[in-house]
Amino acid sequence: MSSKSQAVLEAETYYDSAPADAFYRAVWGGEDIHVGMYATPDEDIARASRRTVTTVADRLKTIGPDSKVIDLGAGFGGSARYLADRFGCHVTCLNLSETQNAFNRELTAKAGMNDKIDVVYGSFEALDDPDDSYDIVWSQDSFLHSGERLKVMDEIARITRPGGELIFTDPMQADDCPDGVLDHILRRIHLQTFGSVAFYRHALEKRGFEALDLDEMPMNLHTHYNRVREVLLDRREELTRLSGAEYVDGMIDGLKHWVDGADKGYLNWGILHFAKA
Repeated sequence: MSSKSQAVLEAETYYDSAPADAFYRAVWGGEDIHVGMYATPDEDIARASRRTVTTVADRLKTIGPDSKVIDLGAGFGGSARYLADRFGCHVTCLNLSETQNAFNRELTAKAGMNDKIDVVYGSFEALDDPDDSYDIVWSQDSFLHSGERLKVMDEIARITRPGGELIFTDPMQADDCPDGVLDHILRRIHLQTFGSVAFYRHALEKRGFEALDLDEMPMNLHTHYNRVREVLLDRREELTRLSGAEYVDGMIDGLKHWVDGADKGYLNWGILHFAKA
């Protein structure tokens, strides 16, 4: 029996699929596949997504050449290559999609960074790493895919060294979100719940972490999903050839629900930064 939750299994199947892989490579620019931080609403997605990486990295307090970093849900590895290049640290990319992992390894080899980056298959619900393995735990827009987020928090607490940092972004629900209003989004991505800032703060404080900065920026979620939807509509014919009409039409429809949820104040996104005592 698999140790992964059903939500993680669904995410693995989705990100390994040819339509999804083609879409993320074509639309996000092949490095970063997470929510961007936009200077203007019509900014290039790849540029806005990279701005998120640099903004999150700027907040780290203890990272340096001797740091061991793990990126949970590393995608194509763009963040790992950025961190290793900027700080000289070693980064382990943990990801459950071997399709993405293969592309990550290819890009990492082309960048000449195999000595700085390891790419490993796995789920953040059950990590193989020993206790106190990492100085920095990093993640971007991945924890929502877990059906067992408290298990993820347990694993993070176990592998983070005392004095280490956890920093992550995640699409979440607002702390005061009414019951049931996000069910249509949850069903589409095979989830029962979203996390929230209050959920993560409470769970991590119970596990020995102190909140350093909980920077909520829900409109970035609105802007990002609206921008992706615009690109899908503008490049519909091209992307249909790559990913198929069913995938593209479903994505256009699904993204509208995310944009509406953010507009109504039901959804949230932000940079959450903690230190382990």
